Amino acid sequence: MTAFPADANDPPAPAARMRVALCYAARMGRLCPVENPRRFTEFVQHRKLYDRDPAMPRLLDKLYAKRLVAGRLGFDWVAPLAWEGAALPARSPVSGRAMLKSRHGCNQYRALGPSLAPGRWETVRRQAHRWLRSPYGVWLDEWAYRDVPRGLMIEGWLGDGATLPVDYKIYVFGGAATHVQVHTGRGGGRHRWHLHDRDWKRLDGGAALPRPRSVDAMIEAAEMLSGAMSFVRVDFYELHGRPVFGEFCFYPGSGLDRFFDDATDLALGGLWALALSTQNPVARLDERTVHSPSEVSSG
Repeated sequence: MTAFPADANDPPAPAARMRVALCYAARMGRLCPVENPRRFTEFVQHRKLYDRDPAMPRLLDKLYAKRLVAGRLGFDWVAPLAWEGAALPARSPVSGRAMLKSRHGCNQYRALGPSLAPGRWETVRRQAHRWLRSPYGVWLDEWAYRDVPRGLMIEGWLGDGATLPVDYKIYVFGGAATHVQVHTGRGGGRHRWHLHDRDWKRLDGGAALPRPRSVDAMIEAAEMLSGAMSFVRVDFYELHGRPVFGEFCFYPGSGLDRFFDDATDLALGGLWALALSTQNPVARLDERTVHSPSEVSSG
């Protein structure tokens, strides 16, 4: 099956349009006006079919993104890389707690405990091999994953004990960070997400979560890294009060997860539309007087 156009200028195949429409209708309970999107989740579907920005595959490559961020912001902004390769070796290349990830996919990760027994390591190798067997994103028509080199990487552990760190996902439209989505309880049975604006006012009800010390540095870094893209999500963690880059994302939840209520979905869609317009009122980073992220995070 050819899931994506062979050329960036080719129109989307009828089968792709049908898959996108059916998936959206099944998950959201409504039709998707992909030619005239209004909601954020609809813009994600439009991007799947029409956006062929060549920068996206490069930025979705976790290994490339790590090196890019380290080069622009410094090595203290990225988790240490313990190992990378095309296939896991017969024995674990790390002895302590670490995180295994694919470089070419999303939600393909596994926590590694210290001194894994040979039998458990074989289970990890089989899981990693499954990640490598096919390109990511085909069935959801997430084109940008197609050309990311398949591979694996192991990062040093972030966080305390066996708990995965809180994930801070910065939504950036037209170069301006507008929202911070906080993911807690990852890796367990209580994964939750909570939406804040850039001033840390919670928008989905309830009290605001503890404000990370480095959130201003995260926001400035996300704006710096986003360039002129209409939308990109830039993810971070906080370690000992300092920001650590996670990854770039162009299809949050594949536009099929109910992260937001309908009013917020429409509001974020409006920001995406503004970022695509020729008269874009969304503030741009280069129009402000700001400190560099390194200056902010060291304060």
